[in-house]
Amino acid sequence: MSDPFYKGPEWRALRAAALERDRHTCVVPGCGRRATHVDHVKSRRQGGADALHNLRSLCATHDAQVKEGPDGKRKSDGKLTVRGCRPDGTPCDPNHWWRR
Repeated sequence: MSDPFYKGPEWRALRAAALERDRHTCVVPGCGRRATHVDHVKSRRQGGADALHNLRSLCATHDAQVKEGPDGKRKSDGKLTVRGCRPDGTPCDPNHWWRR
C-alpha cells in the first residue's frame, strides 16, 4: 500500500464509517465473518470515488480474492465470488433451503 492516501485522516474516517455501516461484517452474501479490510468497489486507479458508496467491508479471505497487484490489475477483475453461489449471492443449487 504505497499510496499515502491510505495513511491519512480522510481514509481512516472513511474506513471507520464503512466498517460501522457494515457492522464490521464481510458484505459477501453468506460469509458473515468479521470484516478487517475496506475495499474500493471501483479502484482508485480506475477513477473510483473515495466515498462510502464505493466502499465495501471484507474479511481477509474475500479481500484476497480482489487484491490489486503492483501492476494495478485486480484479481478477478474486482468481482467477488462465493463457491456455489451466483454473483448476487443466491445459491446455484435449486434444492438449497434458501431457494424453497
